Amino acid sequence: MTVSDPTVRLRALGVRYGRRRTLRTALDGIDLDLHTGVHGLLGPNGAGKTTLMRVLATVLPATHGTVTLLGRDVRQERDRLEIRRRLGYLPQAFGSYPRFTVREFVEYFAWLKEVPSARAAASVDRAIERVGLADRAGSRMKSLSGGMLRRAGLAQALVNDPELLLLDEPTAGLDPEQRISFRRLLREIGVDTTVLISTHIVDDVASVCSQVVLVNEGRVVLRGHPSYLEKLGESAGTAQDGTSALERGYTAALHGRDVAAGAGQ
Repeated sequence: MTVSDPTVRLRALGVRYGRRRTLRTALDGIDLDLHTGVHGLLGPNGAGKTTLMRVLATVLPATHGTVTLLGRDVRQERDRLEIRRRLGYLPQAFGSYPRFTVREFVEYFAWLKEVPSARAAASVDRAIERVGLADRAGSRMKSLSGGMLRRAGLAQALVNDPELLLLDEPTAGLDPEQRISFRRLLREIGVDTTVLISTHIVDDVASVCSQVVLVNEGRVVLRGHPSYLEKLGESAGTAQDGTSALERGYTAALHGRDVAAGAGQ
């Protein structure tokens, strides 16, 4: 893998569920390249966002097409193992091991990801510090609030200093101040890491992402800079319901209005 190669390369990616009579297409012919930086994955419920994240996390195999991550083919078992050592993944719902302390929880994932023992303790401390839980490192997971649990989940995703970081609804349960801190952290991480955030919160994407990937009904309908969504929303006029230009642009893009003009920008 050279510097110019994308961290994520998808070609004609498709995922189907069910048997012949109840076959459902979750992803349909997705082509996508992602390089270093922070990317936002947007789309309504059922659009295929979580399915795509699970494919990228090597949790779910593709039905057809190719998936190349960090220069490696996920179809090869040896490559999959190497990919998993080099990525971080925060799913929408994760097992939190309630009797573990925060430190034990992050240590466990450091062990799973085969972080070398010589630097494991320092890596665990740094991950906990980065998410603002240093003062709760000895607290049991079952005592944490929902927002703190998400931060502990983010710490396990960061403990191996991943080259590819996948975050599914990472700001769920965070208060406004925590979300601001989280966005700051993402900007820092995105300097030398490829980060993909799946979210329904359009403002999170606008504040930290250099690219938006909008999916609907299993297909990519727009890929470009967040500013394009704002321009699309502004062209729709002023909303009476108080929604932002970005949110109006997101809605317009989902309905296919003037999307082709901004795709790929």
